[in-house]
Amino acid sequence: MGVTAIDAVRYQAVLPDEDYWRRQIKCQYACPVHTDARGYVRAIAQGAYNRAYQIARGPNPLASICGRICGAPCEVACRRGSIDQPIAIRGLKRFVADQFGRDRRSPSDFPPGDCDGLDEMVNLARFLASREYTKPTGDPIAIIGSGPAGLAAAHDLALMGVPSVIFESEVKPAGMLYTGVPAYRLPRDLIDAEIDLIRALGVEFRCGVKIGRDMQFDDLRRDYRAVIIAVGAKRARMLSLPGADAEGIFGGVDFLRAVALGEQVPIGRRVIVIGGGNVAYDVSRSAVRYLMSEQREPERVVEWQIEADISRVAARQPAVNEVHLVCLESRAEMPADEVEIHEGEEEGIFRHNSLGPKEFLYSDSSGRRRVTGVRFRRVLSVFDENRRFRPVYDENETVDLEADTVLLSVGQSPDVSFLGPDVNWQVNPETGEIGLAGVFAAGDVAYGARLMIDAIASGKKAAREVYRFLTGRQIQPRETQLHFEIEDYHREQGYESRRRLTIPIAPVHERLADPQRLVETGYTETQAVSEAGRCLDCGVNTIFDGEKCILCGGCVDVCPTLCLKLVGLDQLAPSEELGTLAEMYGAAPEWSAILKDEERCIRCALCAQRCPTHAITMERFQFTQEWSYA
Repeated sequence: MGVTAIDAVRYQAVLPDEDYWRRQIKCQYACPVHTDARGYVRAIAQGAYNRAYQIARGPNPLASICGRICGAPCEVACRRGSIDQPIAIRGLKRFVADQFGRDRRSPSDFPPGDCDGLDEMVNLARFLASREYTKPTGDPIAIIGSGPAGLAAAHDLALMGVPSVIFESEVKPAGMLYTGVPAYRLPRDLIDAEIDLIRALGVEFRCGVKIGRDMQFDDLRRDYRAVIIAVGAKRARMLSLPGADAEGIFGGVDFLRAVALGEQVPIGRRVIVIGGGNVAYDVSRSAVRYLMSEQREPERVVEWQIEADISRVAARQPAVNEVHLVCLESRAEMPADEVEIHEGEEEGIFRHNSLGPKEFLYSDSSGRRRVTGVRFRRVLSVFDENRRFRPVYDENETVDLEADTVLLSVGQSPDVSFLGPDVNWQVNPETGEIGLAGVFAAGDVAYGARLMIDAIASGKKAAREVYRFLTGRQIQPRETQLHFEIEDYHREQGYESRRRLTIPIAPVHERLADPQRLVETGYTETQAVSEAGRCLDCGVNTIFDGEKCILCGGCVDVCPTLCLKLVGLDQLAPSEELGTLAEMYGAAPEWSAILKDEERCIRCALCAQRCPTHAITMERFQFTQEWSYA
């Protein structure tokens, strides 16, 4: 039984059901496309790298890119994180993707795994080969936008036999992956390789075509059987503050786009970036590189010093080249990843916390306003008691920072003006339909700004909904579950005490010398195997056989994390499921129950080894969600 203590002597027990066992694999359960991260991490620990890549790639057509830039909700959920630090799942995905990620593979190349969700390619392959499958016929469908959602939709539709044409307004495909993610995080040849793979499936890309300008939306609806809108949230949110019309104030994503496309950017030498998230750091770190590439002195020496009130450690720029990041949040509240903050400090970004913009300062020459700085007010709190965004300011305390360029990274929004004023934009959360026959939305434009992996999941879902629209047949999962005992179960020596290995990065002077120099250099093989060996393998469960248990308590005594308890039934909080179980077995209050705290269990198997009656076994959980028609 799962257990939660609710007072000194009573526990809230949960009886495992079918969903319970899947929820124990917390990394997979948290992943929007249900990648079996535990599976590929354990494969790396065993040296089965090709197998690890197959597991990582199975449900994710952009696995190689995710290994570089994914927000990694799997790591946030990782049970190891409740003990010390989560497994470096994203870094391990990159390790195997770098070795095998550029191979072109069909669904039949992916063998079945232990825990395969509906998005797993092997399940799609089985469905496509079955007699059940109805292959759509006719003209292609149109996809507007070639970001993660559009690419994922096109990929899965191609495998299902539905041709598609992707319309991209930029001159290069991949949407914000190309124009919004700096090259120092995501190499351009890796993007090209993923695009080539999808193109090889028969997907057509038409770049430099903006819907509403070069082609009308009504024409798409007329010429294509269905339309997926996957334009993302590419429009920078601006601030309606005094002085906002001054020259030198730009959207941060517009700056990233210009840098990515090699355009000259009219920024000065003293830059303020407003925002505290990962995108704000992409903007700030890109600004540092842009200033150095345009204006650095060949013989400049990097000096290191402590900046107590601005940043902990800074690679100081010459006095005329400065990038300041200013955000509402305190240091502890910043939404940016810790690694972004740390690396930004290394690269010389001056950080100012708990300040909110009040007005833009400017000079006025011959009626031409030019930004000269920003006046900030002190932030007393960012969130209210319900954790809703509701900043409170001290209007009496202001700080003026000089700048000749201000880059805003305070949010983004989609541009769907091509739909025209008569379309009421409202997305059905179940199907992605927007109220126009055969028109679907996917990614950030459908559900707001989320992670890249959320956009991929949305694109895959849109592909299934388009299939339903074209054929009239609804695809549904059919699930099979089982447990089997593991013979000779063992773990790596000392796995429970290993500390997380930091992903290696390039030295500051190297990464700032070349704007496209990758910051993360990635794990070596030895490092990857060691880090993967920390995984608790949450697909393994301790299974208790009450018929064999003699209530000796040996399992409780030997447990190193104190995750087991032997209690009387009267110590359990009443519940409907416990009442039903008691009726089935005629249980009396003096009966006993073994309770297990799943959050503490490290799958060491000491309890199973100690049990004199073999009432405890270590068993691997497997499940498969296969495609079928409703």
